Amino acid sequence: MKKLAIAVLAILFVAPSALAEGWGVGVKLGAGENEPKGMEDAFHDLGGTLDKNESYLGVEVLYEWDLNDEANKIGLKAGWDMYGENELKPLLPGEKITETTYAFPVTVYYKRDNGVKHLSWWAGAGATFLRTEVEASGSVMADHNQNKVFPHVAAGAEYRFTHLFALGLEARYNIDAKVEEDGAIFSDRSGFGAAVTGRFYF
Repeated sequence: MKKLAIAVLAILFVAPSALAEGWGVGVKLGAGENEPKGMEDAFHDLGGTLDKNESYLGVEVLYEWDLNDEANKIGLKAGWDMYGENELKPLLPGEKITETTYAFPVTVYYKRDNGVKHLSWWAGAGATFLRTEVEASGSVMADHNQNKVFPHVAAGAEYRFTHLFALGLEARYNIDAKVEEDGAIFSDRSGFGAAVTGRFYF
């Protein structure tokens, strides 16, 4: 998984700079819904502590096509989001269960681009590939890896400080983003999330 993440980062940051105008890369820091119900239910009798982490760090690459004029655009963006770990510490010494989640969202959107020194906005929808990895240390529980594909809707606004850089906010709603195995919900990222975004345009 780490090799895949490194490859995605390389594509996101290196490829656009070698291509024509219309490309951009972005970084974002946000928080979203997080319900590791499987971890809570499976080990509640142990009386341990569960540390939930709603934050996530993301990178993305995007391309925007002009429509009838330079202000109206259609965009396509693909990203990689890494959520903060959920960690369960049961009472038994040395035992720990950690859940790590990665998301790969792809979004098609309409954008009203009002240019430099102005506020622009966008809205769209797409699909997300989600991977959850549950690792058990010092426990009889086996490790679990599960994937899920689900739809999402998203919207945002940004202020274009220069031709190259914009700072903004993004909101996203994940639809039915539950990762399950044999009826047990290991991760649930359904619901709203929001992030501060920085975009660099070429």
